[in-house]
Amino acid sequence: MRVASVLESISAGIRCFASHAGRAGEVVGSVDKKHTISGVINVPQRILMGPGPANAHPRILAAQALPLLGHMHPPFLAIMDEIKSGLKYTFQTDSPYTLMVSGTGHAGMEACISNLVEPGDKVVVGNAGIWGERVVEMSKRFRGEVTDLKVPAGQTVPYELLKQTLEQQKPALLFLCQGESSTGTHQNLTGLGELCKKTGALLLVDTVCSLGGVPMFADAWGVDAIYSGSQKCLSAPPGGAPLFLSPRAMEKIQRRKTPPATYNLDLNLIGDYWGWFGKRSYHHTGMVSTCYAMREALALVNEEGLESMWSRHKELHHRLWDGLHSMGLKSFIEKDEDRLITVNTIKVPEGIDWAALIKNAMDEYNVEIAGGLGPSAGKVWRVGIMGYNARPANIELVLTAFKDGLKKQGWKKF
Repeated sequence: MRVASVLESISAGIRCFASHAGRAGEVVGSVDKKHTISGVINVPQRILMGPGPANAHPRILAAQALPLLGHMHPPFLAIMDEIKSGLKYTFQTDSPYTLMVSGTGHAGMEACISNLVEPGDKVVVGNAGIWGERVVEMSKRFRGEVTDLKVPAGQTVPYELLKQTLEQQKPALLFLCQGESSTGTHQNLTGLGELCKKTGALLLVDTVCSLGGVPMFADAWGVDAIYSGSQKCLSAPPGGAPLFLSPRAMEKIQRRKTPPATYNLDLNLIGDYWGWFGKRSYHHTGMVSTCYAMREALALVNEEGLESMWSRHKELHHRLWDGLHSMGLKSFIEKDEDRLITVNTIKVPEGIDWAALIKNAMDEYNVEIAGGLGPSAGKVWRVGIMGYNARPANIELVLTAFKDGLKKQGWKKF
């Protein structure tokens, strides 16, 4: 066959292939470049004084820029061990069952519920806001029989109501939120660990916006499970959920009749990856840079000391309210003992546009003040005093933003 004929045959074959490529699942077409991105990311610098995330400590941000390690490399496993140790101090526990779940506080919540609740288990939920509501929903999804102890927004769940309910129902689990960020309440946990032991329940506590900012004594208070978040009082970026289990809680998980209805959040498997059982098995790719950040966050907690951290948050909480009261503003929480230090809820006065004040604070002062959430939506402003942001200069900036925003709306009660 002549060369020209050969080339003609090849060309015809290529045309034929192209015309049928779509039928074979091949992509035919040209690249649309109109929607590509380029250049260096541009992120504004803002002071985040809402309910979270708070601004991260510079040392913690710098840790995330360190070189990546493999998630099963010995140097990385050593960092995971440091995190476990730091969490034992932060939770105030001797339990070996501490780790950080890959994901935000919601992942910690779901890990606890999916592992501690078996189908048919009775679950009592102290529901003081949006996080109680979500635990009610999540417990139902994992087929728990839920008793919803819902209280009005701005109140905590009374001890006597909890005592009566636990003694009557003998549930498998009691849930309470120590710091309810949607309403600004602080749930007193005194005596509840002992009550749970007497009635056969496990005590699960949400500390997403409270851990590091207010006292927590997991062992002394008889708490059985805790989840938290990295992005609030611990001053790290979002993405990690510190978690604690007591030996009682671990026994419950290991005695389950059926495995948890989640593989990704199965704490037997995650715990094995974190070395809970004397060995290490691959479960998922650990969040390498996020773990660097958490290691630094916990080192900072240790270096300052928990008592000093708690005192710092409390002092600045009082400083904020001294300024707010001088403007004629009031707390959404009536009882002083129920007020959360780390997320403060301020009543929006009649005739004041809450959203306009928030916008003015951002536009004029580059500071975030948040509105309400869930049952407090449209009723309050929320100011966070958490971690790295718990500093006098930030409190003064927030007060200046409030004063200016109120003046612009004709507020006279200064």
